[in-house]
Amino acid sequence: MQDGSRFTIALNRDLAMDHCLLDDGCSMPISLLSLPLRYFLEVARAGSVNQAAQRLHVAASAVSRQLGKLEDSLGVALFERLARGMALTEAGARLLAHATAHDAQAAELVDQLQGLSAQGALRVRVACTEGFAASFMPLVISTFRQTHPQVQLQLLVAVPQDVSALVLRGDVDLALKYSVAPEKGLQVLHSAIAPIYAIMPAQHPLARQRSVSVADVVRYPLLLGASGITGRQLFDLSCAVQGLRYVPAVESNFSSALLPLLDGEDVVLASYLTAARWVEAGLLAARPFDEVQLQQRRLQVLAVEGRAPSVLVQQFTQALVAAIEQYGKRKVGRRKTKTVGQSADAGSRSVRGPVR
Repeated sequence: MQDGSRFTIALNRDLAMDHCLLDDGCSMPISLLSLPLRYFLEVARAGSVNQAAQRLHVAASAVSRQLGKLEDSLGVALFERLARGMALTEAGARLLAHATAHDAQAAELVDQLQGLSAQGALRVRVACTEGFAASFMPLVISTFRQTHPQVQLQLLVAVPQDVSALVLRGDVDLALKYSVAPEKGLQVLHSAIAPIYAIMPAQHPLARQRSVSVADVVRYPLLLGASGITGRQLFDLSCAVQGLRYVPAVESNFSSALLPLLDGEDVVLASYLTAARWVEAGLLAARPFDEVQLQQRRLQVLAVEGRAPSVLVQQFTQALVAAIEQYGKRKVGRRKTKTVGQSADAGSRSVRGPVR
């Protein structure tokens, strides 16, 4: 073997020893200190290069080399080399005090960071628009907590564009919202047709019909959400296509406040999920629209692209999707067969039927 080859092998072996690669039993705690400073601390504590090397699971030559580099860079001797070991110089004692304090702070920080990681594994953060926040999401969360008592849940409620922004920034793990078009950077975990319904008091004249048209609805007092929400936009589009005009009796950017206001011949536009508890109690009636424009909205469960969810987030997603599908199986009114068939065939991807 040539001398150059022997030198290369020796150098590679020393580098491996520096990084603890040759000892299968090597298991060092995480340290934020630099390698020379970590070796300095061990030698100062052990009083011997050989004992420090044993604790570090590296070769004694690697420890000596790092100490030499540290002293060279500082321009001062840190140890007196004695026959029975290593003794700190005055400069070494000062560095030891500083390094010890720094090492304790670094160890505390590592513990905090690892604690955050463990806490994150138990946390589920969800954002939704306010129509889901009144009754649907509390029901999903309550049910999930019964089977996962260790979960730490956070629910944020915002307007649709802010819900998307919360997911993209990583402030939440999941989002639930209505959508009519794909959004860049967001992964669709579940998508279902979410028709808009005419919600009315149970004794309303239109409640005798199995379905309603936009022309039917505009003849009555309308309680509507703000113009920026998806349902209102699709309703206005349908009115424009048919040349219909209306003036809202009540308009609010908080649509959940509209349902308790329903009285007499009032009508609210909402999803079935939003009004379910009142409809199923017999207080309100929900009737689907005939117009295809009002069948184009989708309810979506969203996450940011490229991020692996925790096991608990995956489990919550499954519970959320199951709850959505459960509502989708309920029969409310009857749409015209041709309109519904065309709309469902064009838009349905991942569910058996529309979410009422």
